[in-house]
Amino acid sequence: MSDAHALNRSAALASISVALLLVALKVWAAWTTGSTAMLGSLADTMLDLVASLATLAGVWIAAQPDDYNHRFGHGKAEAIAAMVQVVLIGISALSLAVRAVEQLVNGARPEAAEGGIVVSGIAMGATLALLAWQRHVILKTGSLAISTDHVHYKSDLLLNLAVIAALALDQYAGIAGADPLFGLAIAAWLGRGAWGASQEAVNQLMDHEWDEAKKQHFLAVVARHPELKGLHDLRTRTSGNRDFVQFHVAVDPNMTVRRAHDVMDEIEAKLLAEFPGIEILIHPDPEGLIDEEGLAAQDLLAAHQRSE
Repeated sequence: MSDAHALNRSAALASISVALLLVALKVWAAWTTGSTAMLGSLADTMLDLVASLATLAGVWIAAQPDDYNHRFGHGKAEAIAAMVQVVLIGISALSLAVRAVEQLVNGARPEAAEGGIVVSGIAMGATLALLAWQRHVILKTGSLAISTDHVHYKSDLLLNLAVIAALALDQYAGIAGADPLFGLAIAAWLGRGAWGASQEAVNQLMDHEWDEAKKQHFLAVVARHPELKGLHDLRTRTSGNRDFVQFHVAVDPNMTVRRAHDVMDEIEAKLLAEFPGIEILIHPDPEGLIDEEGLAAQDLLAAHQRSE
């Protein structure tokens, strides 16, 4: 196992350990307080556990080498795992919202707020420690799966603060209804998170193009080669933590096949220095080639140079 894969696995295992600890604490806190906000926090932590397990599976599967049936690797396993998480998050958000409305209608209030506040404080401390390790791993590996998990756990800090605020306002400030209202807010936050996660997962599963800034950076690197006359038919996609790109380049029509091959290798070397691990497919065309419809191919490289 490579150092990067070992680091990613350690971060995933750390998040699973933290989630297991917090689930145990919050089950007790939700049972003793009857707090809807705490129940929402428990639901989110249970989803964190599922997400962390999915992250571990995604990291492990994505790290598997290409095989005969998966010539482009296994990166989309992460997106599939994310869609499973989205469904679970949506169900939990809906269930929490229904409970919060029932609590508002019935006027039920939480009890033993001190225990819930202590548990939320412990959860924040454990989450901060996990975030520090995840940040270290992300800087070393750039893993998309760990980065997504990192964002999720950062939002957990705000979630635990919300639980503390809900319990304190209800028990000590005497503001009836604070707990279910915070529960509704947490349900909405969970739903928003599910929507965001679904968009990223769908983009990967549907081979969505890179964003424009990344494309422009890519073209800027390609433009550094003096023998390149143009570039067209650029296609890009991302699968897990791997990027794929293919494009046609225009070169001197009198260039030998050997020289054209060397030029393609030089372009790939420059791109790999800026985009480590990228999968590149380049097709050379003689400059001035007209396609079958009698139209010159779109010169993306020229358009990029004009925009600078």
